[in-house]
Amino acid sequence: MPELPETETIARDLHGAVVGAVIVSATVHRPDVLREVDADSLRTAVSQARIHRVWRRAKNVVLDLVMKRSSNENAHLVVQPRFTGAVLLDDGTLPSDQLDYLAVTFVLADGRSLHYRDVRRLGTVAWMSANRFVEYSAKLGREPLDEAFTEADFSALVRASRRSVKAVLMDQSRLAGVGNIYANEALWLAGIDPSREGADLNDDEVSRLLQQLRVVLLASIDARGTSFRDYRDARGQRGSFVSQLSAYGRGGERCLRCGKRLIETHAVDGRTTVFCAGCQR
Repeated sequence: MPELPETETIARDLHGAVVGAVIVSATVHRPDVLREVDADSLRTAVSQARIHRVWRRAKNVVLDLVMKRSSNENAHLVVQPRFTGAVLLDDGTLPSDQLDYLAVTFVLADGRSLHYRDVRRLGTVAWMSANRFVEYSAKLGREPLDEAFTEADFSALVRASRRSVKAVLMDQSRLAGVGNIYANEALWLAGIDPSREGADLNDDEVSRLLQQLRVVLLASIDARGTSFRDYRDARGQRGSFVSQLSAYGRGGERCLRCGKRLIETHAVDGRTTVFCAGCQR
């Protein structure tokens, strides 16, 4: 957490707000979040860089930058918020409680700031050249919302594994962006037991699972993500999808479909798994 819907929400907000803006300086408050760059090198590199695009890859928020040295030279800031990180746009109206735990601050020429905030500092801010980012991205899995990602592709991905289908959904080298919340939700919606081996699913189950995975991801994006505790969008606001969750966070409560008690366990893949033994087969 944040997963695909949360990082997609942040990326869309930032893209609409900061494309074309120029970074004039950077302050590294907590250098332990940096990857592939040190604090001095980052400060030098980003000075006068122009933000060309902000987008999402897997669970990362990616800022494409045009460097000051050449209009044809590009680099990328790759932010992976992980459990407690947030990328926040500060125009003077950011809630004051969101200014605690700052790790990196980028000051823009128009007076606004971009902050990377992380309570536990488990997330990362990486600086990558264009070639390095291509290499990094190639190791990530397919994007589940990509129109080019077909049901046949998904079937091959799932059925190639003897691991639990929930673990397959969360394997970032196979499928990018899906974490524990949305794996639980998609499997509940599809009526599939999360402990079943991926190779065991039939054609109808594979089709249903992909459909419901996309349904829940898109619904959460519409609701600006799921906030239990730490997640905030780029404006420091909470997402509202928590009110629509059918499985995750509801262990011990009644199943909304069949009325049986939802089981919560760590036995499937070592993570919290919530499912209904009555209607997930």
